[in-house]
Amino acid sequence: MGQARSTLSQAAPVLKRAGLWLVFLAPFFYLTYGGANWLASQRAHVPNIAFAWESAIPFLAWTIIPYWSINLFYALCLFINTTPRDVDVLARRYLTIQIIAVACFIAFPLEATFVRPATSGLPGFMFAVLGGFDKPFNQAPSLHVALLVVIWDHLRGRLPRRARLLWHVWCLLIGASVLTTWQHHVMDIPTGMLLGLFAAWLFPRDADSPLANFSWSGDPKSRRLGICYLCGAVAFLVLAALCTPLSPAALLLLWTAVALAIVAVGYFGAGPQIFLKRADGRAALASRWLLAPYRLAAIINVWLWTRKMPASVVIADGVHLGRFPRRHEADRFATVIDITGEFQRPSGTLARWCSFPALDLTGLDKFQARAAADVIETARHQGPVLVCCALGFQRSACVIVGWLVTSRRCENPAEALQLIERAGRRIYLPVESIHAAKEGVQ
Repeated sequence: MGQARSTLSQAAPVLKRAGLWLVFLAPFFYLTYGGANWLASQRAHVPNIAFAWESAIPFLAWTIIPYWSINLFYALCLFINTTPRDVDVLARRYLTIQIIAVACFIAFPLEATFVRPATSGLPGFMFAVLGGFDKPFNQAPSLHVALLVVIWDHLRGRLPRRARLLWHVWCLLIGASVLTTWQHHVMDIPTGMLLGLFAAWLFPRDADSPLANFSWSGDPKSRRLGICYLCGAVAFLVLAALCTPLSPAALLLLWTAVALAIVAVGYFGAGPQIFLKRADGRAALASRWLLAPYRLAAIINVWLWTRKMPASVVIADGVHLGRFPRRHEADRFATVIDITGEFQRPSGTLARWCSFPALDLTGLDKFQARAAADVIETARHQGPVLVCCALGFQRSACVIVGWLVTSRRCENPAEALQLIERAGRRIYLPVESIHAAKEGVQ
């Protein structure tokens, strides 16, 4: 009896918070969604973005059932939480999706061109209810798909292992149903997924928001890099706007635009927290997918710069310096000390992984450099150690310099740099990184 009372007392704050959020979110959803529909209906012409082959997509009346089921999961997920914070995270994701989607529907309304055949029975009733408030003007991004991404992510880690496969299949049905009920066009799906991933990235489940500690960078180089990435984001946004009338596929350029904008925010002051990378080298799912265009470019850059170079070189006492390793390369070491923010540890690697995320081409924080150097000295007694960044030219070299000086293997950073160069590694260490290495040993 006492245990039951304790469980109820722990659940009460969660249920209360979930109820309050639902009381706010439900009317907010219908008011804003309906308002955007009404505004679009007042326009003389609402454009449409669709591929010609979409007319071949079959209409499956029964899929209105999984389509409607998202409403149940929307409410239910608010109550399936262990702490009030978990409720707040999910509700903020919902709210973010709603605000951004409605803003897009108002600024750039799109119209679905499908004419659904008559249906009867339960599907017919459900379509009739849906048609009472859901007009054909709100297309990209698909609000349905954006919410599905967040709901899928919320429940997949909370369900028993045996139930997860069923959950994945049902979510696939929900996602497919936006097409087979003729509610959306094809390009509404990836844009909806992008919005859902952004909301999950902005409010991660197991960490603070990557923007929570934003503070404008005082480093001129970091600000310049931020401006470069922001210009790239704007360029892709303009390309998407110009090319979408020629092909709906041009909307995919928004993915790269969003990724570059997030990286720009990192350089402006959010820091490496934008990657949502943990100490074990793994990154949150939303970060991995949302920033995939940037990571792909980084992978290509690593290959271009290091394809004719050894993956790593020995510096001293079993400590190696090199580029970010592949799985078979990482498994040659007992410990990998990773100074990248943009890359995730190779799947299945056996090496112990210690991550100290940092942005590329910027100086390391002196405390971070010292902490990484201390880990090197401890880890080398357990086997060979690899200290890596993307190319092995700057961030990891700064840590190696700090370790060499801290451990008294070199008298000063200049001597440490000479030792690294004699080992056969070409490095490009900026002045600010050398200063960080000096301050880190004091």
